[in-house]
Amino acid sequence: QVQVIESGGGSVQAGGSLRLSCAASGRTFSIKAVSWFRQAPGKEREFVGLIDWSGTSPYYEESVKGRFIISRDNAENTVYLQMNRLKPEDTAAYYCVANVGPEEYWGQGTRVTVSS
Repeated sequence: QVQVIESGGGSVQAGGSLRLSCAASGRTFSIKAVSWFRQAPGKEREFVGLIDWSGTSPYYEESVKGRFIISRDNAENTVYLQMNRLKPEDTAAYYCVANVGPEEYWGQGTRVTVSS
């Protein structure tokens, strides 16, 4: 199995930055990619982006493209979501997901609040 734990959430003013971390443990050699999702209060879960486990080929949902950057620290088995130029509509709980073939392992989420 794989475990993922998110951290780094908090409150920030619009225009600010936050960096979320997703630390993976367990059978990390089986991970194919790590995805980020978010869910705002009262809304459906939304895909944010992903990166393959080699740390290459990040992919972003259109609304965050150019503002968010996903990267991986190979030595630490940690994936980062650098969020810049944050907007109030980025307020949500953010989740990372380890993709292991047909299985997915979700973290518990970390909350981000962006005030105007």
